[in-house]
Amino acid sequence: MSTVLESPAQALAGVLRDGMTIAVGGFGLCGVPFALVDAVREAGVRDLTIVSNNMGVDGQGLGVLLENDQVAKVLASYVGENKLFARRYLDGDLEVEFVPQGTLAERLRAGGAGIPAFYTPTGVGTPVADGKPTAEFDGRTYLQERGIVADLALVHAATADRAGNLRYRLTARNFNPLVATAAPVTVVEAERVLDEGEFLHPDDVHTPGVFVTSVVRTERPRPVEQRTVRPRVAPREGVGA
Repeated sequence: MSTVLESPAQALAGVLRDGMTIAVGGFGLCGVPFALVDAVREAGVRDLTIVSNNMGVDGQGLGVLLENDQVAKVLASYVGENKLFARRYLDGDLEVEFVPQGTLAERLRAGGAGIPAFYTPTGVGTPVADGKPTAEFDGRTYLQERGIVADLALVHAATADRAGNLRYRLTARNFNPLVATAAPVTVVEAERVLDEGEFLHPDDVHTPGVFVTSVVRTERPRPVEQRTVRPRVAPREGVGA
């Protein structure tokens, strides 16, 4: 059974340490465990290795850990929206291992499934393959990639029950289910935690509670990464009258 705790700080107490590897769910600013990331920042732990699709944007999500100089290495598939991330990488200030997005997803899944390595054609003949073993199967060259097992997983869920079963909402179900399985300690922030005696229907469970260590309910506002609106078009004469 997972434990439902009162605050992100309480959920991470005794868990965080310098030099640890933390896998974090989310894609851009969608499905990011913002409150847990803020608690990591406030704890002040250093020399972290972060495994995540990307590092948020400047001042939001995992970007706050970069700004607080807490990150030594990043495994990610995308730099794009975070100017500080890009600048520190280009300046040689930050170690970055670029991982193709599908490969990153499979490395996390493999780590959670106890699979130490797998072969993929993605990255063969590119810098992604540097220093990695290859093998030929059916006349095609494949690259060996290692599964990822972090020390700690931070996850955002829409709903959790008190057994730790999780349900994600729409595209927030991006990297979160994979990250949730890829560490021995998984801490979840949920927008809603069901009352004692209530449980998610088995058909609604995206991550079983066996993978979850603790859950904290959070009402932290979720920022919008890019807000776009369609310009208003004046109705044509005689249309919509």
